[in-house]
Amino acid sequence: MSTGQYVREDDIERVGKTEGAGDLNLIVAISGKVLYNSAMSIRLKPVDLLSLLFLALLSAIAVLFFHRIPHGGWLLTRYGMLIAAIALLAWYATNSNTGKPGRRLYLYLPVFIVPVIFDSLGDMIPWLWSGYFDDALIRVDYALFGVHPTVWMERFIRPLLTTALQFAYISYYPMAIVLAATLAIKGKDEEFDEAVFGIILCFYLSYLGYILAPAVGPRYALAHLQTQGLEAGPMVVAIQETLNALENTKTDAFPSGHTAVAVVTLFYAWKTKEKLLAAVLLPTVTALICSTVYLRYHYVIDVVAGVLLAVTTLALAPATRRWLSSSGRPAQH
Repeated sequence: MSTGQYVREDDIERVGKTEGAGDLNLIVAISGKVLYNSAMSIRLKPVDLLSLLFLALLSAIAVLFFHRIPHGGWLLTRYGMLIAAIALLAWYATNSNTGKPGRRLYLYLPVFIVPVIFDSLGDMIPWLWSGYFDDALIRVDYALFGVHPTVWMERFIRPLLTTALQFAYISYYPMAIVLAATLAIKGKDEEFDEAVFGIILCFYLSYLGYILAPAVGPRYALAHLQTQGLEAGPMVVAIQETLNALENTKTDAFPSGHTAVAVVTLFYAWKTKEKLLAAVLLPTVTALICSTVYLRYHYVIDVVAGVLLAVTTLALAPATRRWLSSSGRPAQH
């Protein structure tokens, strides 16, 4: 399929003749045409198109604030590589000669895409705002409770409780993978696609929250008010230090993505009639929600926003998936 089917020849000529800021915008616009029409020539799943749309949004933000972001070029390169990976794997997986390993890799592509996108936010968000929203969130919590919840919860701190809640907190990503793997192994293809789409949509909506209202959370903003440590054992300390070291994005308090993704995962476990998994997830998700404040990762208002985000995700997911399903059909040429 020739380039001429996607882009006019005069567009290509203009790239070589124009200079300055307009040149970058023109290149982005032409690249968008090529990517969109190329995507339409292969069979893309709704979750693929969702990821492409979100990557396009992040790319647009990166271009808009390019003059502020120190590593804007590397940021755009990462997004371009992710877009290419999605398109290539979608094409490869739908090829009749592709074996099972290739198709399985394609199925679990979001498992790799989501962490890379999340990590990239740490190279963007700090340069979009002159300050963070922690003060506002702290005031909301204090207005609601008359105390700082993380400080008030010090009375419940016990080493065993800290350990249990830390493991509950880090379970939110594995629980989504376990649900997806369970559905895939059982051959519940439609349920798999529906659940994965809803969970990924929840991730991306939470990322929008981080961009619109960045906050670092009480573990940093209220550290000077805490009078007692969490009494964490060596293993929990190692987990916390590893998470801190790996987490490039620190402004991810509002809304609580852990809460939102966990609630959405629990919902799909129930909806897909995975009763045993749902029974295990119910207490795990409950403990996870408690852990967000106990471990000082989130304000209470973050958790409330996380629950609302989960409800919003579940309301939007069916119609959004139907719309993207129709958009993902191969174009006829």
